[in-house]
Amino acid sequence: MDHAALFAGYLPLGALVFLAGFIDAIAGGGGLITIPAYLHFGLPPARVLGTNKLSSSLGTAVAVLKFLRELSFRRELLFVLVFFSAAGAFLGARTISLLPPEALRYVLIAVLPPTAFFVVSRHELGLSDHSFALGENSLLARGSALALATGFYDGLLGPGTGIFLAVGFTRFCGYDLLRATALSKLLNLTSNLSALAAFLALGVVDIKLGLGMGLAGMCGNWLGSHMALKKGVWVIRPLLILTTFSLLGKIVWELVK
Repeated sequence: MDHAALFAGYLPLGALVFLAGFIDAIAGGGGLITIPAYLHFGLPPARVLGTNKLSSSLGTAVAVLKFLRELSFRRELLFVLVFFSAAGAFLGARTISLLPPEALRYVLIAVLPPTAFFVVSRHELGLSDHSFALGENSLLARGSALALATGFYDGLLGPGTGIFLAVGFTRFCGYDLLRATALSKLLNLTSNLSALAAFLALGVVDIKLGLGMGLAGMCGNWLGSHMALKKGVWVIRPLLILTTFSLLGKIVWELVK
């Protein structure tokens, strides 16, 4: 196969990864698109998760850089959140072998509907930032607990982590949805890099494909983060609702099919 034909063959996959990056930068849930896309285009199942982590990590890194360049956070807060997120992901990964896979799906079904209801019912959710009212120590404690808990969940199961982080930072730390989304991307990147290191060590990453699709994901994440910064909650909230219900539908479908 010549280079032009090879490029044409992967163009639809790149378009899907671009779309996933755009959505993921705004509301999370990009894996709902990329993992089925990699499988459909013939990537061996054993390499899907590792290759997806490579491309998604590159894309998420772009979104994180753009968000942190435009929004101001205390460096001490960011370092502490990253530490607890990484620690939680490590503990979650060590715990996963102790629980049956079906039990993990039921955890999602139990948690996602209340999350979806909360996002839909709170029309004022994330419209304004109230984090300053908590004080630095309280904000640090709440953020650390949230980072540890969601990091543990991400290492244990993964799907919906960005959604839980965005809602959690809004509900418990008082951030508006834009700043909550920015923090969720940073912590998502932390856990993604941890997982990617493990996949690389196992040799289950298609590096060439992951780097190529990573370029598409980076473009999608840049556009998505640009849109989020420009439109704020008015674009984040609808996509957050959409990805939450999409993830719930996917989990239910996998259980009943």
